[in-house]
Amino acid sequence: MALKKISKISSNFSMSSMTDIIFLLLIFFMLTSTLVHPNALKLLLPQSANQTSAKPQTSVSITADLRYYVESKRVEFDELEPTLVGKLGENDDMYISLHVDETVPMKEVVRVMNIAKKNKYKLILATRAK
Repeated sequence: MALKKISKISSNFSMSSMTDIIFLLLIFFMLTSTLVHPNALKLLLPQSANQTSAKPQTSVSITADLRYYVESKRVEFDELEPTLVGKLGENDDMYISLHVDETVPMKEVVRVMNIAKKNKYKLILATRAK
């Protein structure tokens, strides 16, 4: 009696589903990397070789035409201190990242530094790598 085996196991491996997953992941990472903008303002930061590892709770930016921004919201200088106090509270262990265009006069930077010192906030000056 001749019995034949009906089911044959294929030893071939199909990579088509694996490549679909890889391309979907590639598209996902390309889209999410273009959506991340830490600071949407165009500032030419001063250069520095040192880096810090502290994580700031908020950022203050001063553009070349002396406009002040808390994160991405424009504020006048008179409103800067109440905005920071409202955002950070009275806790003295808060970090503020200061993004200043390199053409801004030092007088304007010192005014923001005085606000931070008065409220006992720690200030980190953002720079670009050398």
